[in-house]
Amino acid sequence: MLVLTYSYRIYPDLEQELQMLNWLETCRQVYNYAVGERKDWIGSRKCSVNACTLQKEYIIPANAPYPDYYHQKKALTEAKKTNPELKAVHSQVLQDVMGRVDAAFVAFHQKRTGFPRFKKFGRMRSFLFPQMKGEAIDGNSIKLPKIGQVPINLHRPIPEGFDLKAVRVVRKHSGWYVMLILKADVDVPDIPPEGHALGLDVGLEYFLSTSDGEQVSRPRFFNKLHRKLKSLQRRLKGKQKGSKNWLKLIERIGRVHENIANYRLDWQFKLAHHLCDRAGIIFVEDLDFRTLAKGFLGKHMVDAGLGQFVNIVLPWVCWKRGVYYGQVNPRGTSQECPECGAQVRKELKDRIHHCGECGSIKPRDVASAQVIRNRGLSVVGLTADEIACGRVRSEALPRQDRTKQVVAGAIR
Repeated sequence: MLVLTYSYRIYPDLEQELQMLNWLETCRQVYNYAVGERKDWIGSRKCSVNACTLQKEYIIPANAPYPDYYHQKKALTEAKKTNPELKAVHSQVLQDVMGRVDAAFVAFHQKRTGFPRFKKFGRMRSFLFPQMKGEAIDGNSIKLPKIGQVPINLHRPIPEGFDLKAVRVVRKHSGWYVMLILKADVDVPDIPPEGHALGLDVGLEYFLSTSDGEQVSRPRFFNKLHRKLKSLQRRLKGKQKGSKNWLKLIERIGRVHENIANYRLDWQFKLAHHLCDRAGIIFVEDLDFRTLAKGFLGKHMVDAGLGQFVNIVLPWVCWKRGVYYGQVNPRGTSQECPECGAQVRKELKDRIHHCGECGSIKPRDVASAQVIRNRGLSVVGLTADEIACGRVRSEALPRQDRTKQVVAGAIR
């Protein structure tokens, strides 16, 4: 099963826009109620053994079941009988909200995110129709349940062989969009490791350095629009919160941030295609960029978007272009000589690799990229000579499960 997500701009009229805004607010309230219900149940099961809190105590019967996904969905059905606001929203849209709450708590229990928080006004920005049919798109319009026909800009055709399965309506500062989830019942084979191998080392001094010696400078997307953003935020400080002028400035600031994100994403896609033009195998380090973004260089890490490029953009472009993508252990890649394998200790300030064993001298980042390439080739069981001759081992190769997961959430 192959899943693609295509994004298109839609142009609802005033009545449809007001209806969708009311849906988003209702979904936000349902989300907060479900999170609060679980939070109260958890809080009632733990307290200090020698004292009571000065604020409040949760009084929930000991035999009360945990409000899990199915319990809250059943309670939502009962609440719709007495609440007309809930009945105005499509039933499957509200059921998906319960699924988002459950997914947030599952991620928390797996220690991938923090404890789920309440959403403030305006923070619910999308809702999902989980069951749609291809007949929903008719020419230059799309029919959304209980909303009606909405003009859509089909700037690129839907690929043949794919069926429409779900639609997510997204509100951005630049307008309304729909994410069409398309599925095709095909079996996509794994990409074999063959062709020229390339190792990539990412960083802040250079956005990336390749094992072939190419170094790409880090573009500063945020700095280009920093003065404009600073001016708008200063004006926002003097406005009354919630006023019309305050809301207008919020929209302008949001559009600036959206432009920065679009510039970054477009540049990263072009760079990924540039790398795929020059290699048949690409290896990168398996880094956790979330921890790197929390340091004193966090602002620059987020501006560069290294995690987005390494974990989302590059795997998707490699899969689409038929280039093998793999990740290797990042431990000690900058302290190893790519020529002889000797340990060469370097401080962060040392930017030149100089091996005392074999006399190799090259930029530190290029040497790290060559170590990454060598480790990747050893993982797949190939040597540089076999890659150059086009020989591929016949044994089973490691599956690229990480890349297949990225395909499901592809944005291009």
